[in-house]
Amino acid sequence: MSAAVRSYAAVDLGASSGRVMVGRANGDTLDLVEAHRFPNRPVRTPEGLRWDVLALYAGVLDGLRAAGQVDSVGIDSWAVDYGLLDADGALLGNPVHYRDSRTEGVAEKVWATVPAAELYAATGLQYAPFNTLYQLVAARSSAQLAYARRLLLIPDLLSYWLTGEFGTELTNASTTQLIDPRTRDWAYDVAARLGVDLGLFAPLRRPGDPAGLLRPQVLEETGLTGPVPVTTVGSHDTASAVAAVPAGGERFAYICTGTWSLAGLELDAPVLTEESRAANFTNELGLDGTVRYLRNIMGLWLLQECVREWGDPDLGELLRAAAGVPALRSVVDAGDAAFLAPGRMPERIAAACRESGQPVPSSPAEVTRCILDSLALAHRRAVAEARSLADHPVDVVHVVGGGTRNTLLCQLTADACGLPVVAGPAEAAALGNVLVQARTHGVVGDRASMRRLVARTQPLVRYEPQGDPAAWRAAEDRLARG
Repeated sequence: MSAAVRSYAAVDLGASSGRVMVGRANGDTLDLVEAHRFPNRPVRTPEGLRWDVLALYAGVLDGLRAAGQVDSVGIDSWAVDYGLLDADGALLGNPVHYRDSRTEGVAEKVWATVPAAELYAATGLQYAPFNTLYQLVAARSSAQLAYARRLLLIPDLLSYWLTGEFGTELTNASTTQLIDPRTRDWAYDVAARLGVDLGLFAPLRRPGDPAGLLRPQVLEETGLTGPVPVTTVGSHDTASAVAAVPAGGERFAYICTGTWSLAGLELDAPVLTEESRAANFTNELGLDGTVRYLRNIMGLWLLQECVREWGDPDLGELLRAAAGVPALRSVVDAGDAAFLAPGRMPERIAAACRESGQPVPSSPAEVTRCILDSLALAHRRAVAEARSLADHPVDVVHVVGGGTRNTLLCQLTADACGLPVVAGPAEAAALGNVLVQARTHGVVGDRASMRRLVARTQPLVRYEPQGDPAAWRAAEDRLARG
C-alpha cells in the first residue's frame, strides 16, 4: 500500500520570474501545480543593476499564502549573487545583479595573484565574469563589504528571512569559485591569497539538511499553521533540475534550458585537467556527492531579448515562421560574452554574422532561426566535448526546463547532437526541489527512485535525429573559422 501523499512548497526563482509551486508526492504519485507566479524585474539604479529582492520576498510570502498548508518548504534560485548583512542581520542594500558591469576586467586582476590554471585546478569552475569570487574582488573597497558581517547567497537569504537561521547550501556555494569540488569544502588557499574572508559565509548545508522552521511572523502573514520546516534542497536551480532528469541509467547528457542552457554530464568526480579548463567546462556540485560537469551557454536569453526589442510578438507564430527559414544560413557563438548584457540583441546578432562573413539575418524569423540553430550547435559542441573530456558514454540527451516547450529547439538539438532527445519535464527545478523535500521526509526513495517517479508521472516527448549530420559539422567548422 502506498504511503500517504504529502505536500511540499517549492520556491523556484528564475532570472525573469519567480514561482511557488506545490508538489504532492508519494512513491507512486508526483503532481505539481502553480500556486503563485510573480515577475523578477531587476532595477537599474545610479549605482548599477540590482535585484529587487524585497519584491521577490513579498512574492514568496504571497505564494506560501496561496499554497495553503504544506509539510515543508524548499528554495532554489539562480546562482552566484548574494546579499550582505550587517552585525544586526539587516540587509545592506539590494543585491548586485550578475549582469552588472562591476566585474569587467576583474578576472585579469585575480589571475595576476592566482593564475587561471591554478584557480581551475583548485575550484574546477569555468571562467565566467560574474562568478561570486570576481564580484567579491570587485567589491573589495566598497563601504557595504566593509560593514558586512554575513554574506548569504540569494536562496539562503530568503531562507534566513523565513526562519531566522543562517546557512550556505553547498550546490549553490560551488558556483562561487570558492569551493574545492574534491573535498566539497571551502578552497581555503584560494580565498586567503585573494583576501576573501570566508568568515562572512554561514556554515555549509547539504540538500536534505534542516534549515529551520517558519518564524511566527511568517506563519501569521501566510496563514499557515506551524510548525512548518524549511528543508535544504539543491538551492542552485540547476542542481534541482538535474535531480529531476528522468534518466534510466548513467549514459546520458542533460541540457537545462531557459534563460541559460546548461549542458553536460552527471559524474562521480570532477574533471580538473588543463584540457577541461581550455574547453571552459565547470565542475559544480550536485545531489548525493555528484558533480555537474557542464558548460554555460547563453540560452534562450538571446531570443528573450530579441522578443522584447520586437515588442513581444506572438511566440508561437514567430517559431512557426522560423521553422520555414533555411537551416544553418548563419550561426553565432551562443557562449560569447558579447551577448551577456541586455539591449539591442537583434543588432548584435546581425553584427556578429556580418563580421564573420555570413548572411546577415534581417527579419524576426531569420534572427530567431539563427538563434535556435546557434543554440543547437552549442548544445552539440558541449555534449560532444563533455563526453570526450570525461570519457563518459552518452546514449541519450535529456532536455529539461522551459526550453522543452520550444519543439523546434528540441528537434534541432537532436539533429545537431545526432542522438535521441527526451524533452521534459518543463518544471524540472521545482520538481527536483519537491523530490528532495519528499525524500528527506521519507516519502520517496533514492535518486534513482526519484528519477523513475519523474519518468512515470511527467509528460515526456522523444525526438529522433533527422537530416544530414554533415551540415552541422560544416556549420561548426564555419563558426570555428569565423
